[in-house]
Amino acid sequence: MISKIPYPALAALCLALIGCETLPKSKNPKPEVQIYASKPASVEEGIASWYGGYWIGRLTASGERYAASDLTAAHKTLPFNSRARVINLKTGQSVIVRINNRGPYIKGRIIDLSVAAAKSLGTYDGGLARVRVEALREIPMMTSPNLRVKPRPVPPTKKQDSD
Repeated sequence: MISKIPYPALAALCLALIGCETLPKSKNPKPEVQIYASKPASVEEGIASWYGGYWIGRLTASGERYAASDLTAAHKTLPFNSRARVINLKTGQSVIVRINNRGPYIKGRIIDLSVAAAKSLGTYDGGLARVRVEALREIPMMTSPNLRVKPRPVPPTKKQDSD
């Protein structure tokens, strides 16, 4: 037997379920293989910091939501979606990040790393580190060959005598 649910209760349940929305996963899946030019477009040295906490899930300057688990960073001048190699000058560890935000706005700092990038670089626990930031120049990957392959000619079939 099916019990009857009053309409107001059903409407409240539907509204509650609609309101239970989780934050979407990052729109940036694991990166594909990318090749970079051997000489960076620009190089600068200074202090790197990381940011998270309050900013997780909030919109970045590029319009996407900040995800602490993405290898991203904030930089004052590098173009959005460009890549930069950040090298920890003390340890030699490096990480490639995608620029998706603006900042940092504290004097002396040149880049703000996501939590994942800071952990990968070994700067998460210390908070700050002296780094070199190399703006990378991507070499475009050929997505489809520009050569046309001629189909192999089909050999003529031998006619068999049907006597």
